[in-house]
Amino acid sequence: MALVVCCACSGLAFPRAAGRAGRRADARAALLNPGDSWWQHKAPAVFRVRFETGKGDFVIEAHREWAPQGADRLYNLARAGFFDDSRFFRVRAGFIAQFGIPGDPAVAAVWRSRTMTDDPVRQSNTRGTVSYAMTGPDARTTQFFVNLGDNSRLDKEGFAPVGRVVAGMEVVDRLYSGYGEAAGGGMRGGKQSPMFEGGNKYLDREFPLLDRLLRARVAARGK
Repeated sequence: MALVVCCACSGLAFPRAAGRAGRRADARAALLNPGDSWWQHKAPAVFRVRFETGKGDFVIEAHREWAPQGADRLYNLARAGFFDDSRFFRVRAGFIAQFGIPGDPAVAAVWRSRTMTDDPVRQSNTRGTVSYAMTGPDARTTQFFVNLGDNSRLDKEGFAPVGRVVAGMEVVDRLYSGYGEAAGGGMRGGKQSPMFEGGNKYLDREFPLLDRLLRARVAARGK
């Protein structure tokens, strides 16, 4: 029987022989199959995700009690490397910085309509908080935005924060905002199809100044 070791960030056990390559393969398989058991793991009560970008790093601290379903999905997406090599495709200075469409069209297609029901709004969309983008009730998928200002007016529309930027907010403030809505805009704008279908190749060709989300991982406690 193969020995097992625990992956500290994921809570899963993998055969020692599989190693890092095996974990990457498992994550890739899960990204292409939302029904995989990978997605059933419950997030810790509080956890942090470190986002590495071309402008520097920032850290989101998520609280499961704020938005349980939203926190669980964020946790598992980060574990799987969902955000790696993607773009901050909608940044409006003083308003929001949005991300969460994969750069790989094959993965993006799988998750585009993978909605989940709403969490109650338990926190306000103040500066630094992080919520899911959506088109209406029970329509959250994988797109997130960081509030760059006080957007508490969004509370009544059902945008439930899942966490808050606790380090590197100055990095988020520096993300390129020159394209505004032109790179595809928000989910409600109905103009995101080229991003889903063309991925990074499309965005890098048409909007080369967009900042890159290089990597996101569940961080060790306190990091």
